[in-house]
Amino acid sequence: MWSGDLMNELAITVKIADRPYKMTVNAEEEEVIRKAARLINEKITEYADTYAFNDNQDLLAMVSLWFSTKSLKAQNANRTDSDDLISGLKTLEKLLSEQEEG
Repeated sequence: MWSGDLMNELAITVKIADRPYKMTVNAEEEEVIRKAARLINEKITEYADTYAFNDNQDLLAMVSLWFSTKSLKAQNANRTDSDDLISGLKTLEKLLSEQEEG
């Protein structure tokens, strides 16, 4: 399921919404995967305590939407930071060129 060499793989089980999911992961990824599962479960609990829902599918859908939105916002922020950096570097390059010419 996850990339990595066979010598460094672990068989683990994580629980999401009280359902176990078995997977083979790279040893270096185990902690991150377990933390991700823990965050998902925390968000499920938060939504269950806050909103009306029919079943866990509703909670999983809302949590998926929340994490996707958060991820997209982070990507956009990174893109904006990169664009600002590139713009600043171009301005600096222009100023240096003008300095050399003048």
